[in-house]
Amino acid sequence: MTGPVAVTGAAGFVGQAVIAKLLAEGHQVRALIHRRALPIRHALLETQSGGLHDDAALETLVAGASAVVHIAGVVRGRTSADFNPVNVEGVARAAQAAQAAGVGRFILVSSLAAREPQLSPYAASKRAGEEALSTVLSDDTTSCVVLRPPAIYGAGDVELLPLFRLMARGITPMPGQKGARASLLHVADLAGAVLALLEADARGIYALHDGHEGGYGWDEIADIVEAVAGRGRGWRIPLPETLLRTVAFANLMAARVLNYQPMLTPGKVNELRHPDWVCDNEALTQAAGWCPKLPLPEGLAPLLSARKTGRNEGVTHVI
Repeated sequence: MTGPVAVTGAAGFVGQAVIAKLLAEGHQVRALIHRRALPIRHALLETQSGGLHDDAALETLVAGASAVVHIAGVVRGRTSADFNPVNVEGVARAAQAAQAAGVGRFILVSSLAAREPQLSPYAASKRAGEEALSTVLSDDTTSCVVLRPPAIYGAGDVELLPLFRLMARGITPMPGQKGARASLLHVADLAGAVLALLEADARGIYALHDGHEGGYGWDEIADIVEAVAGRGRGWRIPLPETLLRTVAFANLMAARVLNYQPMLTPGKVNELRHPDWVCDNEALTQAAGWCPKLPLPEGLAPLLSARKTGRNEGVTHVI
């Protein structure tokens, strides 16, 4: 690659991990910064201020770039109007800018939720974003690939990591239905997959996971967390669907009155109650030679020990 790798969503949890990986492998990076500074300094890193709505910022971001890695996304919201401006329109605008600049490669970090767009406005927006990318780059002048990671965890994660730490204290909420299974992925492995796809000619849509075939049940996750934390079996607390939906509806009403963006909504309950969020790595491994390196016990060990020692884990946000 002769030009920099342009990265959106740079200051977020995933964005920081991807940029750190690219820099470590000697890639020049140009990062789009929106709302908050990027706590990374490196001779190969340059930044561009602006959002996905800013044509001038996008033009500068992609000028001379060898590839675009589009990570920016919104995960909290009430309706499609909260998600679509970034998750759909933002993808289209970034793809249009890349195409106009003659960028040869575009990688979209989407979500496994896009597999089930009927479940929630968020899931629908992620699928629509993928479709927008395909429409804009339909002429193949810019090769594009989509990653659909499952639930991602790691240092700086503000969604799963607090739950893992609660489990490590012996309290495991269990919101999923009986028999439900889901894959997981450490953010470092996701960053490794992005790097592999930059160096491969793979195209299309790829799901990926941490190498644990068939995913995890809630009890399995709790068992692993408790073992890593060095404690015995804790409390497993089933959360009935009726309770989840009541709380989610109340949260949604409060968000409308108080004007905040909620995480737990009726759509999110649909996602939590979905029985199958299991991935398969075979297609990605064949296409790009990528394999995960961090199974759940190894991925969790430093995160739970960081809590005990009080180490700073950095800043996180979706965008």
